[in-house]
Amino acid sequence: MKQLIILPLFLFSVYAGTAQVKLPALVRDSMILQRDEKVKLWGWASANEKIEIHFKGKVYKTTAGAGGGWVVQLPPTKAGGPYNIDIKASNKITLHDVLFGDVWLCSGQSNMVHQMNVHDVTYANDIATADYPQIRQFLVPTLTDLQGPQQNLPAGRWVPAVGEEVRPFSAVAYFFAKKIHEKYRIPVGIINASVGGTPIEAWISSEGLKEFPAQTAVIEKNKDTAYINSFSRQAAIAPQPADAGLAVSPAWYDIAYAPKGWRNINIPGYWEDQGIRDLNGVVWYRREIEIPASMTGKAARVFLGRIVDADELYINGKKTGTTSYQYPQRRYNIAPGVLKAGKNLFVIRVTNTAGKGGFVADKPYCIFAGSDTIDLKGSWQYKVGAVFNPVTTPVKRITLQYQPAALYNAMIAPEINYTIKGFCWYQGEANTGQAKQYEKLLPALISDWRLKWGQGALPFLYVQLPGFQDYNYLPVESDWAMLRESQLKALSVPNTAMAVAIDLGEWNDIHPDNKKDVGERLALAAMKTAYREDITYSGPLYQSAVIDGDKIIVSFTHTGEGLITKDGEAPATFEIAGAGKKFVRANAKIEGNKVIVWSNEIAAPVYVRYAWSDNPVNPNLCNKEQLPASPFRTDK
Repeated sequence: MKQLIILPLFLFSVYAGTAQVKLPALVRDSMILQRDEKVKLWGWASANEKIEIHFKGKVYKTTAGAGGGWVVQLPPTKAGGPYNIDIKASNKITLHDVLFGDVWLCSGQSNMVHQMNVHDVTYANDIATADYPQIRQFLVPTLTDLQGPQQNLPAGRWVPAVGEEVRPFSAVAYFFAKKIHEKYRIPVGIINASVGGTPIEAWISSEGLKEFPAQTAVIEKNKDTAYINSFSRQAAIAPQPADAGLAVSPAWYDIAYAPKGWRNINIPGYWEDQGIRDLNGVVWYRREIEIPASMTGKAARVFLGRIVDADELYINGKKTGTTSYQYPQRRYNIAPGVLKAGKNLFVIRVTNTAGKGGFVADKPYCIFAGSDTIDLKGSWQYKVGAVFNPVTTPVKRITLQYQPAALYNAMIAPEINYTIKGFCWYQGEANTGQAKQYEKLLPALISDWRLKWGQGALPFLYVQLPGFQDYNYLPVESDWAMLRESQLKALSVPNTAMAVAIDLGEWNDIHPDNKKDVGERLALAAMKTAYREDITYSGPLYQSAVIDGDKIIVSFTHTGEGLITKDGEAPATFEIAGAGKKFVRANAKIEGNKVIVWSNEIAAPVYVRYAWSDNPVNPNLCNKEQLPASPFRTDK
């Protein structure tokens, strides 16, 4: 008789068609199941095999179907544990250290992906003091599938938020879970299914996209494996010139190399802004840095801000750090013995394939050890190692994680039998420029996931995009503002809540460092929608506008204890326009729970908007609970 394999919820892989069924290591232990709800255990066994589940002194019986599949439903269980669950048939499997608490599916793109480890400078103390064995994360591996929904995941395990184990946790999800755990003293499970640089349509099922003909057509076309394989055959990049810095001996990073023909350049800064026009290729930077004896013989760290795109750092001829793409902050550890007292050669090899290349401004550039810090900003020398040939014939490529339903099939579908408390969603950057479509896609995703889970209108919490890119001091149109508006409109879907993050962005980083406030604002939203607390959980949201002579009076919901500004100054980033919709900067003042907006340039105002740009300069309107107002406009 074939051995029984248990898939407690989605966490076990089945290698179908083999004589021996196997389990990934550790996945049967330490999971968190949803409290106070019926939960499923399911798996595979021999056809018609009898199965018993032993839990808390009771036995639950079932029989596998003709195909070997079986499901057992456990009754609602209060928060607590740990428990063991025994599954008996022709063999026996025991699941250890099972807790019951609240389980949240946390999904989206890179700002949900970003791990505590990536922000370990800002959250060094949070990592050092993490001791929450009842907060656990299951990290869903990054997968795509174009053929259809998958039943299983190939690997994974539940990990407690204890010590260094907290480093791979989604930072947003961790701070969300921590706030919930500390408030309600219950175990909190995070299912982290998120992938950087992904559009919303990749996370929606084919059924959920049935009202979107273009996406449906792509889904059907992608099922043709010959069509998909045609991309892989054409995806090879044409050979580029060799890097002169590596083609010689000694190489340009070697301490024996004698530099010739190098020019001056500043770090930070893009080379296109410093006398190099439209260069995609490899640029080398070098500088001798004076290191005091007090910094040697001990571990040190180098901060190199952000670099567009890829980089390799060499110190005294030794490769010290490398990053393959532009978004991570460069924070490299230097082993004891690499630095020496006196002059040290720093060489950075930067590769850029599109747009401006170089070092992003307004980021930390320094080396430090112990209590000593040396600034690395300023004048360096550079030399071009390779100039990439322009692409004259576009290469036909396909990005699998951008395909509609591809991430749903592989990363969401395997979890839909897992009973959960609700959803946390942080995504939208990949859809800027498609705000009108996003206005329909976000409600479609909410409806799709709720339907798949079959638990009714589960709480759906999401983050509105923060500020990003250059500041504009004059009124402008904005794709990011339009996307935020689409996110705001999704609040019309019942049992949803939005965490406004307009004040938490960074102009030069699509991945702002402040993840704690994002997570905690989501937790406030959960306390209202999922836990039914009578609290102020949102910042002010636009309600209505009334024209009063040469002024517009704006009313808000979610004013809490009253409207204020974070800095005590007049409300900023308001703009006003007449019938022609030509906006100008406006004056504004708070009167009670309303904002009065006017401009001496507009005698007959018709429209008003707030924080309407990619990155508004000072979106300071909030309630007394310090929750920021959402951007809005009335000229729709």
